[in-house]
Amino acid sequence: MDEHSIHLIKGSKIEVYSEDLLANVAAVGGIAALPKILSVVCKTTGMGFAAVARVTEDRWIACAVRDEIGIGLQSGSELPICATICNDIRASGEAVVISNVATDETYRHHPVPAIYGFQSYISMPIILPDGTFFGTLCAVDLKPARLDADIASTCAFFAELIGFHVDALDRMNSNETRLLAERKKADLREQFIAVVGHDLRNPLAAIGANIATLRLMLYEHRASRTIDRIEQSILRMSGLIEDMLDFARGTLGGGIILSNDVDAPLEPVLRQVIEELGAVWPDRILETQFAITEPVRCDHRRMSQLLSNILGNAMAYGAAHMPIQVRAITDGATFELSVSNAGDQIPPGTLERLFDPFFRGMVPSARQGLGLGLYIGSEIARAHGGTLEVASSPEATEFKFRMPLT
Repeated sequence: MDEHSIHLIKGSKIEVYSEDLLANVAAVGGIAALPKILSVVCKTTGMGFAAVARVTEDRWIACAVRDEIGIGLQSGSELPICATICNDIRASGEAVVISNVATDETYRHHPVPAIYGFQSYISMPIILPDGTFFGTLCAVDLKPARLDADIASTCAFFAELIGFHVDALDRMNSNETRLLAERKKADLREQFIAVVGHDLRNPLAAIGANIATLRLMLYEHRASRTIDRIEQSILRMSGLIEDMLDFARGTLGGGIILSNDVDAPLEPVLRQVIEELGAVWPDRILETQFAITEPVRCDHRRMSQLLSNILGNAMAYGAAHMPIQVRAITDGATFELSVSNAGDQIPPGTLERLFDPFFRGMVPSARQGLGLGLYIGSEIARAHGGTLEVASSPEATEFKFRMPLT
């Protein structure tokens, strides 16, 4: 190789890379086995230069280099992709073996050997286990070499080995990235729950304690009504905080945690929810059908929360003059809890989004919460291994929860 050719290669290093490609080249170049592999390739082929190159549609970049003949390339050096045989290998996926350029029918008139002045050349495609082309393992020399089938097979084996190393490196980096993301997510979840559960609850607790003190000090009727309104606001704020905590548990990780209350009957818990909401909506007609003849293995607090959410939805949306039916039964294998009300049919576009978090539909602004009630209800159902579904027609809208008894 003449001085001009060496200068051409030395001067072809390009300093501007995309960050991802540069990181990829540096990471692969750091694989501990590569220097030994390149040393063995040089000894096996009798050639003085060997390299692992990252080859793309428009880039040829050296990841690792062994240079015993002073070509001048090093890790990070780049050649014009159009001036390499590796570009042909990327397109074909086939190896190229040239023992002597001068006598090779295919490459003796090829422009690349003429540019760099090499006489022998071998290059194997590096294919990752998923079939992706990564680059090449190549070797060159200024003199001819005796490259037989055994040598080609050995170089092909090394190329395959490098492919597995690169894939393992990618997997390790991907796992580290996922682990870092999971750690950040866990930290965010813990911070969110801590802020909502502690920093927001504490002021409410202080307000509640002061309200109790004021009740003992004030007897004037107007003051009492004001205190009542403050207490209602505290209850509403507490409910919103609980919804936010449940959303964090269900969405940011971990899921809703259940207790097992199978030893206590479920029916009184559900009837208490109905009585409490009936007191809030005294003009609504509630009809119940209970036939819970078998133990229901569930979290009673969560089950009352689910019923409260779907029954409250029925009271807010249902026709005011029509009764609301609440039904809870067991049939030997399944527990079913449903709430049905007459009223306007829910449009299909709204129906498919009812269980999305923060979706509030057309609830009057005075009753708007965070839009988490039905979402939390569906998460409670999922935590119990059950389903919460909704069907709506011009005659009625029904929410139905079903879960296996075993």
